[in-house]
Amino acid sequence: MLTSIHPKLPMRNKNVTKDYYVNQLGFSQFGSADYPDYLMVEKDNVQIHFFLFEGLKPKENYGQIYLRTDDIEQLYQSLLDNDTAIHPNGKLQTKPWGQKEFSLLDPDNNLITIGQEV
Repeated sequence: MLTSIHPKLPMRNKNVTKDYYVNQLGFSQFGSADYPDYLMVEKDNVQIHFFLFEGLKPKENYGQIYLRTDDIEQLYQSLLDNDTAIHPNGKLQTKPWGQKEFSLLDPDNNLITIGQEV
């Protein structure tokens, strides 16, 4: 009966988060209402929600999401072409568990891992 999931991640500054997800990752803002403490973005069939947490200490943030794609090579290259920083330990590689993956850190240190089955 479940049909989808929309993770909620912390953000310290809505404008910074929106800029990163829209201009670096290619998401669009979602929803008709613009709440000062909440942000929703979407791309393809994925939505990510953010809640304001001004006291968040990025080095203590363990927010994480795992996104799946069907064209990881093209997505990875498009992010490189857009000068999007790839996590220093998260370059595109095939993992022993049968996934090709890479990782990003958003401005609040939320870990975004993107993978495709090999």
